[in-house]
Amino acid sequence: MPPVTVSPLALLASGVMLAFVAAGTGAIVIQQGSSFSHPRRVGGPFTLADLDGKPVTQDDLKGKPTALFFGFTRCPEVCPTTLTTLSGALDKMGKDGDRLNVVFVTLDPARDTPETLRDYLTAFDPRIRALTGTPEQTARIADLYHVHVQRIPTKDGDYTLEHTAAVELFDRAGKVVGEIGYNEDEKTALAKLITLAFPGQCHPGGGVSLWDGAADSNCKAS
Repeated sequence: MPPVTVSPLALLASGVMLAFVAAGTGAIVIQQGSSFSHPRRVGGPFTLADLDGKPVTQDDLKGKPTALFFGFTRCPEVCPTTLTTLSGALDKMGKDGDRLNVVFVTLDPARDTPETLRDYLTAFDPRIRALTGTPEQTARIADLYHVHVQRIPTKDGDYTLEHTAAVELFDRAGKVVGEIGYNEDEKTALAKLITLAFPGQCHPGGGVSLWDGAADSNCKAS
């Protein structure tokens, strides 16, 4: 059956999310919103911890726009590719990147200890923060933010995770305003982060829709 093209706004309205299979099969999984407690709302109150054990809630992210990505350190392709794209964009933004929260939430707290996460993130821009939590806290934030995650056993008796691959974009009040899709081209990802960092302004490289990357005809780059 041929794929059906649906706009991101329609996906949120219907509660349908797309997820990439991290096991490396390249398959796309459709996750129905009915499996989430709030299929028409993305976000909500959560409590996690930073790598020093300090509690972090949704309110700690407010005041700055946020790029939020969920994954795990043993992810073979999706996570390192996405974090590399985010790192490259932050590098090009320079100090303007400080206007953003860029957050990586582990979906595998059993294996992703603070030490493991700290070591993993040394390969990426230091402004990317990692958050972790208990299995219950992780399940709650995944539900609230419509993140599909499924444990997949492997032949060696271990497991990998199937998970949502998009980077979710939130304004400074914590409202979802767009996303960066997996393997979205780097120039578009950069333009989206610039637009997120400078809401309502025409900034060089900005002026794109945070949903689909289309140029904003009302905003000309200076």
